[in-house]
Amino acid sequence: MTIMTPHAVDRSVSLTAQALRGVAHLDWSTPAAGLEWSCYDTAVHVAGDFTAYAAQLTGRATGAWVPFEISADPGTTPDGLIEIIEATGGLLSAAVAAARPEDRAWHPYGMADADGFAAMGVVETLLHTHDILGALGVHDWEPDPALCEQVLDRLFPQAPRTGAAPWPTLLWVTGRAELADLPRRAVWRWYSDPIAAGRVVLCEIAPQVAADLHAGGTGGFAWAGDGPGEGTRVASGMVLKAKEQGTYRPGWGPYAIVRTEDQRAIGGIGFHGAPDAGGNAEIGYDLVPSARGNGYATDALSGLAAWAFAQPGVTALHASIDADNAPSHGVVGRAGFERVGATEEDGVRYLLRSARA
Repeated sequence: MTIMTPHAVDRSVSLTAQALRGVAHLDWSTPAAGLEWSCYDTAVHVAGDFTAYAAQLTGRATGAWVPFEISADPGTTPDGLIEIIEATGGLLSAAVAAARPEDRAWHPYGMADADGFAAMGVVETLLHTHDILGALGVHDWEPDPALCEQVLDRLFPQAPRTGAAPWPTLLWVTGRAELADLPRRAVWRWYSDPIAAGRVVLCEIAPQVAADLHAGGTGGFAWAGDGPGEGTRVASGMVLKAKEQGTYRPGWGPYAIVRTEDQRAIGGIGFHGAPDAGGNAEIGYDLVPSARGNGYATDALSGLAAWAFAQPGVTALHASIDADNAPSHGVVGRAGFERVGATEEDGVRYLLRSARA
């Protein structure tokens, strides 16, 4: 995984400022391309993100945003907005430089370290510069390809490499364009802390993504030809139900299994809910047929189990397997689960205890 540095933030801010100064004489009250905000408000949003990310890092906030926001003084010109972007980008760069390797802070898309927040800042300024320029008639702007490649590697493990340049790929994975045979994304998100699991990476299916999958969409992933499977769509529906009932807990639902070889989603894995009072959680998985028999499910299960046991209070993981599903019996066995009894539906129950239990 690429480590994003303060220099990446500085470089992105420099590119943004240079591009936006070329259109500072135009009317920034017009809506930014593809957004409900005006170009003016979009620029303020970028500055707000820079400041918020810096505050998360320096305050090491672990549960929510630090409660403040920034605004531009009334009458601020586009040139003044660009100065605000440069100044607040400098704050984020300084915060990234000052952060310790172990520092983590909250973001809605997952806890992140300094290089995660640096990458988020780069994404925000590059994409919203594109949005502002597009609204003001500039459609051929392309930022540094190396910078785009770094961001893709750090935040978008689900973005397939189709041979296209990094910038078009970044526009595709953020829902702004089509890419080769891949349609424009209806929903999208980045992953600041995906779970690395051998030859796959696990990307959480949060409510917005779950809604799209449950409705028959892709969830923003490029799926193998026979995906997503029915189990993944059903699990997505469970996320929506938990959200409606107020019982949804980030991290304790389904994840998409993304093959690192080609960034194609090949199935789903996850929990039936948060751990109970005794620290027990139920786990299940579903691979598309074309990906079965290659050990990907074992990689995913082992990786997710390691993540679960790193969380406070988790003592055991449980799995229920149909009696005649020999491949799944092999998967849980290779991941270290032990057979402990039968289910009410004549299946087999398996258990994996934490080393701390």
